[in-house]
Amino acid sequence: MKLSKILLIALLAMGVLFVAAEMTSALAQEAADTAAPAPDEDGEVSITFFQLLRLGGAFMIPLIALSVATVGLVIYNAIMLREKNFIRPEVVQTLREQLESVDVEGARQTCEENPCVVANIVSAGLDRITSEDLDPAFIEKAMEESSAEELNGPYLFISLLSIIATISPMVGLLGTVSGMIKAFRNIAFGGMGRPEELATNISEALMTTASGLSVGIPAMFAFFFFKTRYAKMSAQIARYTGDCYHALVDGVKRSANG
Repeated sequence: MKLSKILLIALLAMGVLFVAAEMTSALAQEAADTAAPAPDEDGEVSITFFQLLRLGGAFMIPLIALSVATVGLVIYNAIMLREKNFIRPEVVQTLREQLESVDVEGARQTCEENPCVVANIVSAGLDRITSEDLDPAFIEKAMEESSAEELNGPYLFISLLSIIATISPMVGLLGTVSGMIKAFRNIAFGGMGRPEELATNISEALMTTASGLSVGIPAMFAFFFFKTRYAKMSAQIARYTGDCYHALVDGVKRSANG
């Protein structure tokens, strides 16, 4: 899990550096070009993407940060929410066979050599076994505790997408309110004679709204996509760990009767 967190931090850092480099380049180009953008053959003024972002004002900074975080979380979850990180059917089959024969040490070694969520949960249950006592109730309780801990970590990074999907439109709306306040203030102080200032304020309002929705909508889709995948894997993990537990209980009963 530590390696996965390092990967997430690296992805976010790369995204921030890329955006900063591009914005610096755009600002340098704009500073070098002192003349106003010339209209093209159709009479339309061309504008670059980063010049368009600048129209949104200061509220574009948190929105850009949220967009970078969204991309990083999507890549992170796509890498981490894979079956081999949660469930390994061949490992589960080996564990079931070892537990049915009450080979506790062999099962522990299998869990150590094949780390995954199912193996970690089973290993937590086996740690409650002592040389003098093999109480199924203690084992089941340990597996439940470990299951809650193992499954809570991955879901945290999925829930962050939901937070971004909620915050982004609100930040955009705040930028919209700010732009409209500036526009009405300019009107109050005689801004009707300076339409370029009103256009700038309205552009800021509309740009932040569009940017907030552009970040929030994909983040919400990504959240439900990964949440569905996570729920499916959680159900499979519960079934596999239950199979391992019952295999151990059956093995203990046969040993006691035999």
